[in-house]
Amino acid sequence: MTAMTPNPNWQGVHHLALITNDMDATVRFYHGVLGCPLVAHLGTPTFRHYFFQIGEGSTVAFFEYADKVDEFAKPAGVFDKRAIQFDHLSLHLRDQAALEALADRLREHQCEVTVVVDHDVMRSIYFTDPNGIALEASCWMADATAGDIDYADTRLFADPDPVPAARELRATGDLNWTPRTTLAGDDVVDPA
Repeated sequence: MTAMTPNPNWQGVHHLALITNDMDATVRFYHGVLGCPLVAHLGTPTFRHYFFQIGEGSTVAFFEYADKVDEFAKPAGVFDKRAIQFDHLSLHLRDQAALEALADRLREHQCEVTVVVDHDVMRSIYFTDPNGIALEASCWMADATAGDIDYADTRLFADPDPVPAARELRATGDLNWTPRTTLAGDDVVDPA
């Protein structure tokens, strides 16, 4: 066997990307209720992508697609193929050199991978696992999880039309209200 590119030096989960049909309520819940600071957001006419810090270098992120997702309710502990909540998992790497080395390693193992994609606030490569699970490896170009949050930083907060909750955070650093949630379904089921 020939020498391969070394194993990646993983830094943890960069972001877990989920899907929401209400980004404003998502900001109010994750930032306001769970205390996960909103650390970055992106936006286009067709989608929003918001990041909430869950640890050093790690975030949970949400996509909101314009007019695409209507139903999310899923009973606790019950598989429901209609509950389209997962988008992709992004693993955290230290820098672009580590991304390029991982891309080389994937190619050496005959796995398809994209070129490095520049998202301004981060850079990423995209690939899949054998199950078809969408994977990404990312590195922060401006670490949204390091230090104080500046909601006026347009590199980190780049959605040109942010949801009301994000505008409240930029204006006052606080949210006017947070949502109440309930479990879906009639019974809470132990998945075990």
